Amino acid sequence: MKSSDNMKARSWLNKLRGVPIELDLKPYRDMVSRINGQNLSGVSDETLKRMSTELRHRAQQGSPLDDLIVNAFALVRETSWRTVRMRPFDVQVIAGIAMHQGKLAELPTGEGKTLAAVLPAYLNALTGEGVHIHTFNDYLARRDAAWMGPIYKFLGLNVGCIQEGMSKSGRKEAYASDITYSTAKEAGFDFLRDNLCYSKAEVVHRPFHFAIVDEADSVLIDEARIPLVIAGSTGKPETDPGHLAEIAKSLKMNTDIETDEGKRNIYLTNSGLHKIESLLGCGNIHDPENLDLLTRINQALHAEYLLSRDVDYIVRNGRVEIVDEFTGRVVEDRHWPDGLQAAVEAKEKLRLGAGGSILGSITLQHLLQLYPKIAGMTATAQASADELEEFYNLKVVVIPPNKPCIRRDYPDAVFTHKAAKFKALIREIGENHKKGRPVLVGTASVEESEELADDLKKAKIECQVLNAKNDELEAKIIAKAGAPGAVTISTNMAGRGTDIKLGGNEEQEKDKVVALGGLYVIGTNRHESLRIDLQLRGRAGRQGDPGSSRFFVSLEDNLIERYGIKNRLPAHVRDLKQNEALDVPLVNREIVHGQRVVEGQNFEIRKTLWNYSFIIESQRQKIFAKRQSVLTDGAHRDILGNKVPEKYAEWRSLLNEVRLQEVEKQITLFHIDRCWTEHLALIADVRESIHLVNVGGQTPIDEFNRIVTPEFLALDSKIEEGVVETFRSLELKEGKVDLAQAGIRGPSSTWTYLISDSQFGFWMEMLKGKNIGLIAGAVAWYAPLFVAFGILKKIFRRTK
Repeated sequence: MKSSDNMKARSWLNKLRGVPIELDLKPYRDMVSRINGQNLSGVSDETLKRMSTELRHRAQQGSPLDDLIVNAFALVRETSWRTVRMRPFDVQVIAGIAMHQGKLAELPTGEGKTLAAVLPAYLNALTGEGVHIHTFNDYLARRDAAWMGPIYKFLGLNVGCIQEGMSKSGRKEAYASDITYSTAKEAGFDFLRDNLCYSKAEVVHRPFHFAIVDEADSVLIDEARIPLVIAGSTGKPETDPGHLAEIAKSLKMNTDIETDEGKRNIYLTNSGLHKIESLLGCGNIHDPENLDLLTRINQALHAEYLLSRDVDYIVRNGRVEIVDEFTGRVVEDRHWPDGLQAAVEAKEKLRLGAGGSILGSITLQHLLQLYPKIAGMTATAQASADELEEFYNLKVVVIPPNKPCIRRDYPDAVFTHKAAKFKALIREIGENHKKGRPVLVGTASVEESEELADDLKKAKIECQVLNAKNDELEAKIIAKAGAPGAVTISTNMAGRGTDIKLGGNEEQEKDKVVALGGLYVIGTNRHESLRIDLQLRGRAGRQGDPGSSRFFVSLEDNLIERYGIKNRLPAHVRDLKQNEALDVPLVNREIVHGQRVVEGQNFEIRKTLWNYSFIIESQRQKIFAKRQSVLTDGAHRDILGNKVPEKYAEWRSLLNEVRLQEVEKQITLFHIDRCWTEHLALIADVRESIHLVNVGGQTPIDEFNRIVTPEFLALDSKIEEGVVETFRSLELKEGKVDLAQAGIRGPSSTWTYLISDSQFGFWMEMLKGKNIGLIAGAVAWYAPLFVAFGILKKIFRRTK
């Protein structure tokens, strides 16, 4: 059977089985033939620009974009050659067609996804409504905007780029561009900030239109479970985190404290509870008056035992800086929520920052669903095709490479212990370095990258280190990573989107590196996600270049120990200790099996997050729509006139109409924000303990909905009551009203952060039948407290 016939058959079977993967590319190739038929090589620059203006005019007059695709793609193809000396290959054009159709294009690594995205971006920007291209990190957004910018500018479109630390005016200008490069996180945080604005002039976004997501599997799958949060200052924590940090450090693992199987959650044993109560002199730590103290203790434990310096965060310039687990980069202006930030600062003996209340939150799933149309591209999507269709209605189109991949992927070298693995790593790196072959080593953490660099230095092997501590040198280090003899140690920062050229900056050195076998990629650990491993491998063997890859693994690695993979091995392998690599195929199979199990667990977490966030998102949409109507069209104006008619009429005679309406708007916006913040706090409290209802035979998600829905429905009356009460208390002084003095103002400072909704993991594990004794104790302690505290909290909120 011919290859094309085989693809058709597989595509037909996928359709029959409901698998959202397209393999038959014949319809796309027919379109490519029509595009290739548009020969524009002899057309002048001025004519090309005039053609682009005509296409833009037709699009804005209502012509369907599908009618313009052939001319538009041909125009981009010719322009890209004239401006950046690159002409999209047929496979890149196929990817562009698929993305224009709202699909996810799977192109192998090194096949030029950056250029492929220009085709659908240009076509969809012709309407004047803007296109967002969400890249994997700020560096790539900046690089791609500068790299592809000349193509857009030649064709009459302008390009913007969002970077962390930009001013509000700079962001507004970038979002007003025809094409805007940013990360999905930055766009999401700006969306949340927009919904805290008190005037239309402060809003930076315009209505969403079309988004192209680069490295889509990572953004839409790995990061999807992480809600984006914006918080505001509320002052210092009431309890002393420093004292609690010392207490946490004094507890003994497996005696006073224990972790769940995946080490995602930590909890006190009976021994630990008694020790805590004795050290704090607080009596029963589970009494209602100690609820805040118990929460702070749990945060201190989390900071001490579940978060590691130079893995989860670094300390730089007297500050805790969070490291993104997927990119290996420091994430600027991010905080852990609910006092955890203060607990980590106390652990590291740093000056504590301000605490904060959540002002707004949205998950990446829901953010991207706000776009009428989305598309994506990545090298690793097939394994997650079902999830991509379920959450985003995205079908995967599998596109072959322009040139066959000749990279050699060697089986893992598995060692019994870390010391043996590191010796083998040094030996392997040294041998290749001596030959002059460039080596890229991917590590799992900042800590490991620095340890390996120290060992190489002792072995007199020069290397460059790229991690969160020197991320500003990224471009410079990557530019040299393919040079003869180069040894580059990197965290996940070099795993996605980085293009390592063989020979480095010197083109004449490429042949030398090719003769040596190309770039050699070494992974020092297997990651939780197989897709991250594949991305690391993909740094080598790009565009038909030679290359090779191998992972070095030990039975003491975090993945092996954390998820009990070692326990699945035969006893004679578990107890073995040798310096040579193991020749046991079962080990490799169990590692792959372990990755599948972990990915399954993460999928369950994402589904759980989706179930809960769906309810919250529907409420967020309603409250934000109400806020937007107040901000833009004065939907607030009838409240005070109806509820406080005498004072309203009096003020109307003393203030001009515009100023009175502005006062009313500001008060209404303030109380919408206040009530929504309190509602989010209630949601957090309910979610923290909702899984206890499982013990009583109730469904947590149903109970969650039953509790938070009436509270949300009561918000309208609470907002109205707050507006009326505030207006009644205001006074006019010399014909002016001071809203700030009356407390009508936003938070003194705000910041953004990411949170991982893994708190369910602990209760899920317990309620699956494990730790029965602990369940009984938890129910005895927490169930009455949960019910009583819920009632008291509701009464308190209503009274307030």
